[in-house]
Amino acid sequence: MLGALCAAPASAASPGRGPVPAPPGLKATEVSFKGSGGLTLHGTVLARPEKGAPRPGVVLVTGSGSGVPRDHLLTEAVEFARRGLAVLIYDKRSEGYTDFHRDYSVLAGDALGGLRALRAQPGVDPGKVGMWGLSEGGWVVPLAASRSPEVAFAIVVGGNAMPPIRQQNWNEVSDLRRVGVSGSLIDRGKPALARFAGDAGLFAEAYFDAQDVLERVRQPLLGVWGGYDLQTPPGDNPPLFAKALRKGGNTHYTFRFFPDADHAAHRTPDGGITRGPELAPGYADLVGTWVHDVTSGKLPEADTAAPPHQEHASTEVPPLPWWESLWVHLGAAVLFLVAFTAYPLVALARRLRGRRVRPATRWARLLAGAGFVAAFGPFFYLFYLVAGSQPDPGPVLGGRPLPWLILQALAVATVVAAIGTAVEWRRAAAAVARTERVRLGLLVAAGVVFVPWAVHWGVLMP
Repeated sequence: MLGALCAAPASAASPGRGPVPAPPGLKATEVSFKGSGGLTLHGTVLARPEKGAPRPGVVLVTGSGSGVPRDHLLTEAVEFARRGLAVLIYDKRSEGYTDFHRDYSVLAGDALGGLRALRAQPGVDPGKVGMWGLSEGGWVVPLAASRSPEVAFAIVVGGNAMPPIRQQNWNEVSDLRRVGVSGSLIDRGKPALARFAGDAGLFAEAYFDAQDVLERVRQPLLGVWGGYDLQTPPGDNPPLFAKALRKGGNTHYTFRFFPDADHAAHRTPDGGITRGPELAPGYADLVGTWVHDVTSGKLPEADTAAPPHQEHASTEVPPLPWWESLWVHLGAAVLFLVAFTAYPLVALARRLRGRRVRPATRWARLLAGAGFVAAFGPFFYLFYLVAGSQPDPGPVLGGRPLPWLILQALAVATVVAAIGTAVEWRRAAAAVARTERVRLGLLVAAGVVFVPWAVHWGVLMP
């Protein structure tokens, strides 16, 4: 999850970004324009140099990342320009875009600023300029189109008609499935962390309502997905796009699928893990032909093919209800921290002071030790899995990573120890001092709260 998000903010014109030399057979024109909040953005327009009738244009909107340079989409820009389009690529903003904060409305405003700049270019027909968006851009471009009739068409590649939190959870779960993981780690633990991050504000735009936006898109839309898309569910999304567009009364869409392509419709030599430098065969031709057709009045009518095979379906990841909210989690975490550490720390303090220490029961010792690890371990292990670009769950036994199996064993031990501690606490209630009863009672209370906590995080589930 967080591993898929990108860098901290910097200036809008970071070093290393700048003009793109004109590729062979094309003309490159440098432009500057105002994005959201008056931020100045810089880009390059690529087009064939010959004179003639004004040509259609397209603004390319990149995927996630802070300050992504314009040449990130140079391959697409060159191929589209060679097919008769004027293509704008621009340096993505880094101001106001971080790991934990981004605003698709702001990014849509940036894209609309680019659209206005491209519409003003000599040789471009201002009534035939649209947008193309990759991945995150697949949320941004429909939003921009829904806000402005100046957008003549919309193209999304590896796009999502689902909330980002659902897409990201599918992405991360799919990575784990590919290394043999199954069971509660991916069924309960991963969604729990995603929902916690969304509730805590650590997942930017987690519940962005893509369906509502698509219902307001009136322009013709081209959707492109690769059969080896490992980041976006290529089978789930096309029907969701169609449903939302049709609900809004828009049937002018085309969906196409490239079986040997990755998330960005590039060729991939290894099933989507590595992105090749070349576009999928026929993809650039499709874009060029489709744009020329729709800007000439030849609108598609619900033109789609069968989606590619998707091995595992994505699942909805709803917001946390109040009883599982951030504040309830924090309250439970404080209880665990106090209860599971107070028992041994109080005993240690008494020994250091030379005071007589009542012998600790084996159940209380087990509850304090196992409970602490079982309560906080799942969160940190799950966070570790999403912090890197590729998950390394450790040795997998029967579909369960070894660290997860250890946490599950500790969770069971915690429940058993809580029952044993409760029995001893009840038996010794009249025989021990009040402070000792409080200490044991706190342990028992933490053990009781631990049960729904462990079910929520999946360590008490198979």
